Amino acid sequence: MTEPTLDIVAIGNAIVDVISQAEDSFLAEEGLNKGSMQLLFTTEEAEALYAKMGPGVEASGGSAANTIAGIGALGGKTGFIGQVADDELGDVFRHDITALGVKFDTAARSGEPATARCLILVTPDGERTMNTFLGASQHLPASALDHELIESAAILYLEGYLWDPEEPRAAMDKAIDIARNAGRKVAFTLSDGFCVDRHRNGFLKLIEDGRIDILFANEDEIKSLQQTEDFDEAVEKTAARVPTLVVTRSEKGAIAVKDGERAEVAAEPIDRMVDATGAGDQFAAGFLHGQAQDKSVADSLAMGAVCAAEVIQHYGPRPEADTKALIAKRLG
Repeated sequence: MTEPTLDIVAIGNAIVDVISQAEDSFLAEEGLNKGSMQLLFTTEEAEALYAKMGPGVEASGGSAANTIAGIGALGGKTGFIGQVADDELGDVFRHDITALGVKFDTAARSGEPATARCLILVTPDGERTMNTFLGASQHLPASALDHELIESAAILYLEGYLWDPEEPRAAMDKAIDIARNAGRKVAFTLSDGFCVDRHRNGFLKLIEDGRIDILFANEDEIKSLQQTEDFDEAVEKTAARVPTLVVTRSEKGAIAVKDGERAEVAAEPIDRMVDATGAGDQFAAGFLHGQAQDKSVADSLAMGAVCAAEVIQHYGPRPEADTKALIAKRLG
């Protein structure tokens, strides 16, 4: 088996985020469930909500892409596979991610639908409500996979959001085979409660079949996966079936169970909660970078906590401060 030349390669939705402030009353008027993620199924739906939003900030996003950006900020070597359309937002996404030093060679898709976008409404308490038009990202075919890129990374990272459409689900399933045949690890994030509700059986089968080495979830997702309100029960059941389980718990910190050994980290202190967008993505960035660098689970958790704390203190899902320096200070 050859030594990996990249730390992480991710497969995920290639999305451009539009982030705007909103009052709780606006969410109520639009029938939006605060703190959740809902899908917009047509370009018309996306454009109608966009027209009602206040001034926004555009930035390339997507869960796994945000994680890759965070790893890049820490000095990691990364790649990304995701589908954009041959349009203006597709060009924006490609420019932003390659400017970070990420290897991204997936060819753009011509015609409809357009490049995906996520309309993010941030309320005064920092909570984010996401409204996602998946567009071209849900048409990632298995034929678009770069086998050599996947084989070159120590860890393949997959986002649950992309498990919904059939075409990219088949691509991700094939990517798992490529990575495992090359002796690489596979990490998977459950992404959102709605993903778990829709694909619980599929996610559990991935776990039961031993195709996942590192599983990320938050507290609600792990309880939903095991269909229990008992957090410890959900963790115990899941940890018995994956080599490494990582569960974030917002202000309560995070836990990880690796090969039966449990570690915990408290949430990092912050000055002010501004925008929770990207908190889980950046936690995964810190943890995965730590694991790729052969750090302990405890140190990897601390790295994740530092990255999550940094991103929630400003708008946008990607780091602005020097997270590498923050981690060096935290770990001493």
